[in-house]
Amino acid sequence: MSLNNIFQFLTPRDKTFFPLFEQASSNLVLLAATLHEAVNLPTNERTELLLKVEELEQNGEEITRKTNLELSRNFITPFDREDIYSLISSIDTVCGNLNGAASRMKLYHVDKITKSIRKLTEINLEACQSIDVAVRELRSFSKIKNITDACTKINKLESKSDNVYDKAVAELFENETDAKNIIKYKEVLSVLESATDKCKHAASVLESIAVKHS
Repeated sequence: MSLNNIFQFLTPRDKTFFPLFEQASSNLVLLAATLHEAVNLPTNERTELLLKVEELEQNGEEITRKTNLELSRNFITPFDREDIYSLISSIDTVCGNLNGAASRMKLYHVDKITKSIRKLTEINLEACQSIDVAVRELRSFSKIKNITDACTKINKLESKSDNVYDKAVAELFENETDAKNIIKYKEVLSVLESATDKCKHAASVLESIAVKHS
């Protein structure tokens, strides 16, 4: 039995942080799913869901606040304090980026949703679902491969997102003549692509935690 395993055996089962991690990842998946659903609806049915995205982002911020508060209160944590902070912060950052995309759609009146925007929200949803899978394996660390497999999938999705983004921007400059439309669509595309980058960062944090406890 490794020293890490011995330490985990002797440490009391955490009842504080794991539920918060899982709340954060569940909220993230719901937010990503709501955004993806919104961009697949007609314009007049989209507003309510975009507002729900904002509400879910605020929920995520509250979970992050609670986690950081518990860090200040608890001497014993299930793994390194820095890793806990990095994990919850990275999930919160993905929420922020996805809400940023929703906000831009509202502010810039992006009524016509392109195939590229729909594809990027779909990719982000898949990446967020993989984050949730990996987070739920942290309770026991009994299936490290499930964590690394989920992180590998996120990395592949991030590469796919880059390709979709590059192609979409190229087509935008080639086909769009209205400078305002170029700016507002590129803004939405950019923040969606950035969200997938942040998913990749969350995956790196999860992989690092998994390696330390394998």
